Amino acid sequence: MENMPYRAEAETPAPLAGCPAEVQTANWRDGLPELVGARVTLRELRLTDAPSLLSMLTAEEVTRFISPPPTTVEGFERFIEWAHRERAIGRHVCFAVVPEGMDQAVGLIQVRQLDPAFFAAEWGFAIGSPFWGNGMFPEAARMAVDFVFEQVGVHRLEARAAVRNGRGNGILRKLGAVQEGLLRHSFMRRGQYFDQILWSILDEDWRHAKAVRKPVIH
Repeated sequence: MENMPYRAEAETPAPLAGCPAEVQTANWRDGLPELVGARVTLRELRLTDAPSLLSMLTAEEVTRFISPPPTTVEGFERFIEWAHRERAIGRHVCFAVVPEGMDQAVGLIQVRQLDPAFFAAEWGFAIGSPFWGNGMFPEAARMAVDFVFEQVGVHRLEARAAVRNGRGNGILRKLGAVQEGLLRHSFMRRGQYFDQILWSILDEDWRHAKAVRKPVIH
């Protein structure tokens, strides 16, 4: 969760080594769909989202447990352009989180491949603190997980969250993620090392949980 894949100094990272040269192909590489829920919409990032993302994702309470985000509107614009390129290549999915009744993004959900086939992936998310605790983000997260399992073809979805990140760990637990282990001193922020919890969700577990949750209609 904390390690956002974008780095301004390395906008075109090399493919991971040691995996077969196979890349999942799907329509999402041509452009992300709009996913509409009761409280929130997930859609492709737009350059016009840059000012709102700067406002929402650079506050101290948001950045405490994530890699440093861009610090200018121009920096977020470069990030958005990078996200579009990475999506077109098939390496990365980044949804803008847009609350009902709004036009601009107040958060992000990112998914990056851990192998060229997108068999395994890691995801992370960040949202502006004015939108914490209202039930909007768990809905957005469920839509994103549905998308990566059903449309991207991910089998294993991982997340890392600092032990002290109670809100992030709480969301992952609520989504049904399984805690697999403790990663000691695996994340550094402002010169301080943090232990992280490794979480995972498997596609078959997610589909089973969805089937259990679905109401039976007589």
